[in-house]
Amino acid sequence: MLTLRDFRPEDFETLWHLDQRCFVEGISYSRAELRYYIERKGTFTILAEDQKKLLGFLIANHERSGVGHVITIDVDPTRQRKGTGTALMEAAEERLRRAGCKSVLLETAVNNLSALAFYKRHGYSVLKTLPRYYMNSLDGLLMGKKIASGVASVRQHTRDSAP
Repeated sequence: MLTLRDFRPEDFETLWHLDQRCFVEGISYSRAELRYYIERKGTFTILAEDQKKLLGFLIANHERSGVGHVITIDVDPTRQRKGTGTALMEAAEERLRRAGCKSVLLETAVNNLSALAFYKRHGYSVLKTLPRYYMNSLDGLLMGKKIASGVASVRQHTRDSAP
């Protein structure tokens, strides 16, 4: 059964190893980069587990300006397309909503077609191309999504779900 929880310092090495499996060298984070993003002010890290086995994690932060940012979402390649990423994304968006964010931004590589499809399924749109964003050679895409306040989104969901 999938459970979500917050990061604890003893999780660090496990998260770093998963990041190395999820992304190629040059896009995956060094230990110093990963630690920086996890410890950055306004940042939170959510882990997805099944029976204490790490299935994935998401790092996001919120700015005073009301903009959230998904820094990374890593899902074990054997667990992709099984709801882990969706559970992490929904939990992060809810936390960002509660923190007062009105929108969420993220970046993905132009050639990461599965990530691009995942984000589009979750309501994100391409805002602009980021030339040479990854490894100083691969373009990235800045994607974004407006998120409603918790009350409005519940009302909207109820209205959309009515027969």
